[in-house]
Amino acid sequence: MAAVTLSEVRKSYGQVPIIHGIDLAVNSGEFLVLVGPSGCGKSTLLRMIAGLEEITDGTIAIGDRIVNDLPASQRNLSMVFQSYALYPHMSVRKNLAFGLLNLKMPRQEIERRVAEAARILRIEELLERKPRQLSGGQKQRVAIGRAIVREPQLFLFDEPLSNLDAELRVQMRVELAGLYNRLGTTMIYVTHDQVEAMTMATRIVVLNRGRIEQVGTPYELYNAPANLFVATFIGSPKMNVLAGTAAGGKAEIKGLGTLPLPDAIRSDGAISIGVRPEQVVIGGAGDLRIEGTISLVEYLGSEVFLYVRVASGETLLVQAPGQSQYKIHDPITLGVSSKEAHYFDGDGLRLG
Repeated sequence: MAAVTLSEVRKSYGQVPIIHGIDLAVNSGEFLVLVGPSGCGKSTLLRMIAGLEEITDGTIAIGDRIVNDLPASQRNLSMVFQSYALYPHMSVRKNLAFGLLNLKMPRQEIERRVAEAARILRIEELLERKPRQLSGGQKQRVAIGRAIVREPQLFLFDEPLSNLDAELRVQMRVELAGLYNRLGTTMIYVTHDQVEAMTMATRIVVLNRGRIEQVGTPYELYNAPANLFVATFIGSPKMNVLAGTAAGGKAEIKGLGTLPLPDAIRSDGAISIGVRPEQVVIGGAGDLRIEGTISLVEYLGSEVFLYVRVASGETLLVQAPGQSQYKIHDPITLGVSSKEAHYFDGDGLRLG
């Protein structure tokens, strides 16, 4: 296991800055997920840690070694890519062993490592098959196995599940989380899917335009987002956001009414009020009562999501019990509790 420390790390392509002075400490043995929208710089950051991209400025340390000038082969890490990149003419066994053979490792040690990786990933029965005889999930397990056999101090994953269908992604999320629990090795994982981040990470780094917006546990990011970007990015479905004006301990929300603010919120001027779908109360109980009309019903079995058109012209997303019988065009009354809401100032920073 190894800790990873990034200090004022920057990356530019010519005159175009991509990564803007990242400071980040990855603890030894943790599963850290880098998440953010496409183009935010998360894969570039991972590739700089791996040694596949040069950094423009700053330092990267793995353990107690600064690795800025070390090639990828000398950083004692393994990386799993979005593409499986298996050799089609080789069996699974040979795919797993190939990198170790290039290192001229003793054959007995290679066989031990291949057998151990196959056991961990439950692919023993696949060892003599060729890649064309494998499913997508099996190919991804082999790609992960190729990383495991190196027994590195650090694993890097660059969107490894994005080529899988929805059912396989769920299955592989569970398998990767189990793999982390069995190995206990430091893992850094890149994804644009915040559901993957929330379900697997010990800590999450939310990136936006080459900058860190917030670092925290899934619980911290969901329940105490540092700003409006994190609040709306983390959580599926997304948080509802109401724009208002705060004055004298109240927020006037255009077209919807007045919401009393908690004592901890001392703010005047523009304010954004965030309410997650499960926090909106059907029936109108709360500090703000909103009348609306259902414009769409999404039935998911265990739960129902209602899209409700309100007087301001906005659409609010509301979670209802799975046995609900709501229909499009039904009138509905909603309630918002001031204690349940999240508050952000005019610059999008968290209040309270």
